[in-house]
Amino acid sequence: MQPISRRRALQLGGLGLTGIALGGTGLAWPGDSVLDPHTGARLSEPKVLRGEHGLLRVRLESAEGPLAIAGREATAYGYNGGLPGPTLRLRPGDRLQVQLVNRLDAVTNLHVHGLYVSPEGNGDNVFVAVQPGESFDYDYQLPDDHPPGVYWYHPHHHGMVADQVFGGLYGAIIVEDPDELPVTRERVLVVSDITLDDAGRLRQPSTMARMMGREGELVLVNGQVRPALSARPAARERWRIINACSARYLRLRLDGQQMQLLGIDSGRFPQPRDVDEVVLATGNRADLLVTAAEGTSTLDGLAVDRGSAGMMGGSGTASGNVGALATLRVTGTPGPELPAMPAQPSPVDLRGVEPAARRRLTFAMGMGGGGMSFTIDGKEFDAQRIDQTVQVGTVEEWTLTNASSMDHPVHLHVWPMQIVGEAGRPVDGVIRQDVVNVPARSDVTVRVAFDEFGGRTVYHCHILDHEDNGMMGVVEARRAS
Repeated sequence: MQPISRRRALQLGGLGLTGIALGGTGLAWPGDSVLDPHTGARLSEPKVLRGEHGLLRVRLESAEGPLAIAGREATAYGYNGGLPGPTLRLRPGDRLQVQLVNRLDAVTNLHVHGLYVSPEGNGDNVFVAVQPGESFDYDYQLPDDHPPGVYWYHPHHHGMVADQVFGGLYGAIIVEDPDELPVTRERVLVVSDITLDDAGRLRQPSTMARMMGREGELVLVNGQVRPALSARPAARERWRIINACSARYLRLRLDGQQMQLLGIDSGRFPQPRDVDEVVLATGNRADLLVTAAEGTSTLDGLAVDRGSAGMMGGSGTASGNVGALATLRVTGTPGPELPAMPAQPSPVDLRGVEPAARRRLTFAMGMGGGGMSFTIDGKEFDAQRIDQTVQVGTVEEWTLTNASSMDHPVHLHVWPMQIVGEAGRPVDGVIRQDVVNVPARSDVTVRVAFDEFGGRTVYHCHILDHEDNGMMGVVEARRAS
């Protein structure tokens, strides 16, 4: 199958399949020796941590050490000795308290990606720096009306993000529905990639791979390679899929099975949408229903066209076809028929609100200062500079312009974005995401409701090497005096 085109990705975005398609580069590290993976083991899922009486207290210890990866012993990063880290299950209105203990030899911190919580103080504050051997107590209060869905956590200290996420530091967060949906079972599938040498140690990427966005030679599902899943015919499973790769985009197909998309990121559709495939940029999540039909199917990761290497002297154009990510075997007596999925509340449509301001943000790559530059509006990231000032309680319209020859997935912390235009054309329906792909030499227009929370946070390219190299800005939400 050929790589999906950027134009087709935009069409998928208009259908709620995420206007997203590109990825790392498929650039290989020097040498061809990697850890020999064990494949086909039964799918394992991370440990689940649930709170009681509206409170979940968690201790997360980030460390480098021996871990089970691809069925082999490896030396990588992990939270609490696992890859992925534990899955945190919450309900709207819950309080989450996390003690982050840093056992790494580098500074780190924690970002709860997609959660609608305060960015100030001990909240989702990416300006916190937890030094080696130290700890920090995070405290997040979810609003009573927090959107249900699948979220995730990972480090976010500038300059260290790509290395630490690529090395294994990530985990899932599930915000449960107020009323349980009728499904046979749920699965959490955290997709990531990593490169290890034949001794199971992390291999560092080349300079070019960092410029393009690194892609690992092993693509993992919950730390496994091509795990096996089983189900009964007519089972309706809910798959919570997270793209935790540093740069790789995922084009997912499950031929032979019925797939329906409940939503992308924190966005939810009023009714499930039938889909043949889902395209996820790094950082995106899919809430997917799979209705099982007898037989054996593979969850395939297919190639994604991601523009051109342009001035960097290469022609790498795609997140490559990785083949089967997992295998689903459906046998046995059919399960009981389940009731129809209930309609979900329709989200507020920001197209009916007059924006308080309109802004254009330009994401660019170029040569300068003896190397490659990654900028927004011509500036590299500076934590001491405020790039955008917004007022709490207002809606703004931002046009995200990509002046480079590579796609960039743009992530805004705290506040979700509603996609209202792609390449100058309006978008039908309400599509709400916190990672929005902006194709090369094109633009995407979003509207953002800066509700409830004040304080400083960031927006950036979620190809994590690009973020670390400067493609990030600071936004401050101020309350009216």
